[in-house]
Amino acid sequence: MNEGATGHPEDKGVDFLQNALDSKNATTDNALRPPSFHDFTGQAKTLERLQIMVGAARDRGDALSHILFSGPPGLGKTTLALILGNEMDRTVRITSGPIIEKPGDLAGLLTNLEEGDVLFIDEIHRISKTVEEYLYSAMEDFRIDIMIDQGPNARSVRLNIPRFTLVGATTRMGMLTAPLRSRFTLQTRLDYYDHAALNTIIMRSCNLLEIPFKNEGTREIARRARGTPRIANNLVHFVRDYAQQRGDGVINLKMAQAALELLEIDANGLDEMDKRLMRIMATNYRGGPVGLSTLAVAVGEEEETLAEVHEPFLIQEGYIQRTPQGRILAAKGYQAIGLEASLSRDYGPDQEKLEI
Repeated sequence: MNEGATGHPEDKGVDFLQNALDSKNATTDNALRPPSFHDFTGQAKTLERLQIMVGAARDRGDALSHILFSGPPGLGKTTLALILGNEMDRTVRITSGPIIEKPGDLAGLLTNLEEGDVLFIDEIHRISKTVEEYLYSAMEDFRIDIMIDQGPNARSVRLNIPRFTLVGATTRMGMLTAPLRSRFTLQTRLDYYDHAALNTIIMRSCNLLEIPFKNEGTREIARRARGTPRIANNLVHFVRDYAQQRGDGVINLKMAQAALELLEIDANGLDEMDKRLMRIMATNYRGGPVGLSTLAVAVGEEEETLAEVHEPFLIQEGYIQRTPQGRILAAKGYQAIGLEASLSRDYGPDQEKLEI
């Protein structure tokens, strides 16, 4: 067999298998995404704002204004960007901030857009400052000036681009520069979902995947999904597999509880890393205050993972507090790990709870 230019034939087989699996997973995820505003559950205020903007743009026959979504991962930022494209009957191009390394990368993306297309940049706060400056004129004037060659032969070439809609998504609103943030007509934050909304999402996913379920089973998954649709859908897949192997294939209360206990997710949605984090704060640092970098080393996890995945939910639910001096374990956090909080500690007036 001819190896070709890419290496051994068995490597090709592995690549083909991985590509096939990635394609299958992407197809499954896309099948669960709601295609329109009508099918989207939750985020009522954000949804109303978007419907007004889309309706007005369609009436004018104009491109949609630039939109910035913020909030924790897994709440539907990408899904809403795709819905905007569907509602406007325009193509959505998806990329992410770290991928756009040079102004030429940005120019390639923008010049391939058609009139009214949507460019979705995930993790836009991680875009380089040099590229960000080129993005200003693209958003406002729909043109970019690219430098060609270097030294005495250097010259600027102006590229006109079609009127497009930039939809940005960020999990770190504070890391966006003020000039970039101000160029978005709408800045809207996505919040965690309540149990009722999550249950509706889970039942819809079960119906689309043709999974038999009982209402008490889907409600149990919703209760432990940390207010996040992405986590809820991931749990649905695992509970389905568990029910097929250990039961009759129906997601009921017993199957849901057993499957989620196997994943070490408790009734409040806390996983083993959450509890380990709080246990270390309680036993090693007397409940805090302790810095995020110290906690990351103590639990063997990256700072970004703690800050973006674990900490927002723990703060939102009142398990820990974030102060100027560091993180503090709240009384509810002590209860979650089965310890008693020391009520005699006085943290001082300067250690008030901060917003996420």
